[in-house]
Amino acid sequence: MNNANVGRVHWSFWAIGAIALIWNAMGIVNFFMQMNAAAVAAMPETQRAIIQDRPGWAIGAFALVVFGGALGCVFLLLRKASANYLFILSLIGMIVQMVPYLGMSGLTGKLGFVEISMFMVMPLLIAAFLIWYSKWATQKRWIK
Repeated sequence: MNNANVGRVHWSFWAIGAIALIWNAMGIVNFFMQMNAAAVAAMPETQRAIIQDRPGWAIGAFALVVFGGALGCVFLLLRKASANYLFILSLIGMIVQMVPYLGMSGLTGKLGFVEISMFMVMPLLIAAFLIWYSKWATQKRWIK
């Protein structure tokens, strides 16, 4: 390996970091929409019931997910290894946040495949990817 290439970051690092930050920024927007009573009232009945029936600790976990993930993306783009810990924290928050949905089978059963994928499966996969990617970027010495 050439010493001139040590620590050089591939363009894909910036693209993945930027896309992940946009994803998490959309999560923050979603969080604030769910905290707005007028926005919740305009949602379909099933989504509204899920939002209104979840406990306060699940809302706190949701905040941890979106703000921890966004901060992790900022740290990733700043090339800080602590991004990995924020992504892990975000994934833990995501798992905690999803616990109440398991007891809402009557409501979540009304959601289609697209909704389940968008609200549950895809965020888990993206969070797991960001944990792996930040660890991999650390091994490549792109972040320290």
